[in-house]
Amino acid sequence: MIQVDKTYARAAYVPTFLKKLINIIRMSDQLVAAGIKQKGDSKCIPWKNLRDLILAHPNMRKRVDIFTLSIYGLVIFPKALGHIEEAVAD
Repeated sequence: MIQVDKTYARAAYVPTFLKKLINIIRMSDQLVAAGIKQKGDSKCIPWKNLRDLILAHPNMRKRVDIFTLSIYGLVIFPKALGHIEEAVAD
């Protein structure tokens, strides 16, 4: 029941870095969680892990998504060398 004279608010759902990577990569959460590392003040995933996923992923469309994520992370956000930062997943 919605009442006209009341204001309704709902907290926005903001997925974590782990959930964002799972949505992009479409792999098990244990596999993705094992690859996330703390580098400085942000969470990152090593480029080598993504490279291995690009070469071995069975779905060609997901290979392209992972490749795009990795290149975007290495070129646009090169703060942590050899790692893809959490900000790239957004």
